[in-house]
Amino acid sequence: MYEKAFHTIDISKYSFLVTGGAGFIGSNIVEYLLKHNAGKVVVLDDLSTGSVENIKLFEKHPNYTFINGDIRNLDDCKKACEGIDFVTHQGALGSVPRSIENPLATHNVNATGFINVLIAARDAKVKRIVYASSSSVYGDLNESPKVEARIGKPLSPYAVSKLVNEQYAAIFSTTYNMEIIGLRYFNIFGPRQNPNGAYAAAIPLFIKSLMDNEKIYINGDGEQSRDFTFVENAVQANIKALLCADSSAINKVYNIACGDSISVNAMFNSIRKSLGSNMEAIHRAERFGDVKNSKANIDAAKKALDYSPTLGFDEGLKITVNYFKNKK
Repeated sequence: MYEKAFHTIDISKYSFLVTGGAGFIGSNIVEYLLKHNAGKVVVLDDLSTGSVENIKLFEKHPNYTFINGDIRNLDDCKKACEGIDFVTHQGALGSVPRSIENPLATHNVNATGFINVLIAARDAKVKRIVYASSSSVYGDLNESPKVEARIGKPLSPYAVSKLVNEQYAAIFSTTYNMEIIGLRYFNIFGPRQNPNGAYAAAIPLFIKSLMDNEKIYINGDGEQSRDFTFVENAVQANIKALLCADSSAINKVYNIACGDSISVNAMFNSIRKSLGSNMEAIHRAERFGDVKNSKANIDAAKKALDYSPTLGFDEGLKITVNYFKNKK
């Protein structure tokens, strides 16, 4: 992937830090930057949820540096920010259920970790920070599609931690004159997403379970809908936000999605069809803290960042299924 450039300027003279760069989205951003001749790409990751396998293909690249460090440690963040022009902050502890089971860990990584990155970037005089927020900040808002200006009450500690990120970003941008852009991701999926463990996202989990003939559970009736967004679109958004020359686009938060939605049942059936499987899913109780329907209005990102999703759900799913097939 990433043969096509999402930027027009020469990035060979710039240095980039990707926090959480051994994770799913982070490693895809690293791949894009190295493919397009970024001058220097530093990854900061403690490998707690990221994977060495995700960054193996970069280790011999002359412009790549890995720092095994923790965003909860300010000194690690400061070391990683030395000589950096741009930061894309993907380091986080994901999953609504995990945050409900362990709210303190979620807060420490997502909120305290984020403020550490902001302080380190401020002190290193980084040009701009782009960070991963989440559609979870919309909480109990029933409107569809979701527009950036209106949010509801958060439904989980994870959602609170992402809302705190947005508030800290706003304060740091005005107080310290920093350039910061937030991206509210809507259900990103694609290659390198982890299908294992109790907190695996639905798409990789369903693909793996169908391939391994394991039981599949759908929470609730399965008619809850999501704006499933292929990872290449998230990478595009990060690159365009990092390099955007329009000053009016800075210090704002943008929805990053496809502007469409599909039910979990329909998503499962698409995966099943692509794998030629007849397995049925088992429905169980709704999951506490889940949003019922999630669809984004992406007009703001289109206008301000020139964001334009290049791959829809069907094309993205095909690439993702092939990736997992080839890994098996």
